[in-house]
Amino acid sequence: MDQKKKKQEMATSCDMCGHYAYDEEDECYYCDMNLDEDDMMKFLTGDTNHCHYFSLYDEYAIVRHQM
Repeated sequence: MDQKKKKQEMATSCDMCGHYAYDEEDECYYCDMNLDEDDMMKFLTGDTNHCHYFSLYDEYAIVRHQM
């Protein structure tokens, strides 16, 4: 199993996803991916264990890449 796939299986929270953004105007978080009807229903009900769009948010990835 490659490293990226392992990270996707370990992380299950939207809070850790790079696509989970805060909207200051509405003062709430949302998923900024274009979700289809089934994926949106999973997101709204909190069933995000196996999200196809999950991308681990790592704010230090660029710094590590530059080293």
